[in-house]
Amino acid sequence: MACSPQLALQNSYLSYYDVCLTVEDVKSLKNDWLTDNNIAFWEEYLERETLSRYPQAHIVLLRPSMTFLLMKEPDARLVRSALPDFNKTTHIFLPINDNVSPEKPDAGSHWSLLLVSVLDGVAFHYDSMNGVNYPEAHFATRKLSEMLGRPIKFVHLEDCPQQANGNDCGVFVCLLMRHLLVKRLLNANAREKVSMSMGGKMVDAHGGRKEMLRIIESLRKEGERRRSRSASPYPNKTPPRIE
Repeated sequence: MACSPQLALQNSYLSYYDVCLTVEDVKSLKNDWLTDNNIAFWEEYLERETLSRYPQAHIVLLRPSMTFLLMKEPDARLVRSALPDFNKTTHIFLPINDNVSPEKPDAGSHWSLLLVSVLDGVAFHYDSMNGVNYPEAHFATRKLSEMLGRPIKFVHLEDCPQQANGNDCGVFVCLLMRHLLVKRLLNANAREKVSMSMGGKMVDAHGGRKEMLRIIESLRKEGERRRSRSASPYPNKTPPRIE
């Protein structure tokens, strides 16, 4: 999907399916607080590169914008029409932000992660800053419960790894999301109970930032190669030889 003209004016850096990263997004990823776009890109990447290999899985990675809509829009019909169809969904990942202003999508200051097991009716909250987002995550659980039409128990996990500074919360969300998706849900036996505890789990935020930047650069270079090939006068075969 190509970046919109508006995003193009904002120094677009990478167009990856439904996400357009700007230069500002990439700068934030290097050493600052992650933007909505950073997290949306990571979810898109996990869907395309990981979830696509498990067609039997019915797991939804809800984008930050959709979580924000769920929490802030009072019209339940509008929210329901915008959200995915959860009829067959087993688990939902929701990035939670403490933004209180519907008029300013990027006005929040902290990210945490909510993993909802629709199968078990339980929402697990992972907060890397001592439960700062507890009220927001609890509220998101209640709103999602209304959308699903069934009760969901809220569980705040005290053993979530804790960040060592004030700007790594979004990186923690991304890395914990991948760990829970790949190591806990996708590799689990259908008959076994999977522990959602994060006790003893170490999160390398600095390494996570570097890895995400490497992925973005790799995708950007691949896009440039594809554009170069499509611009060639001989896109499907080698140039003719002249004797």
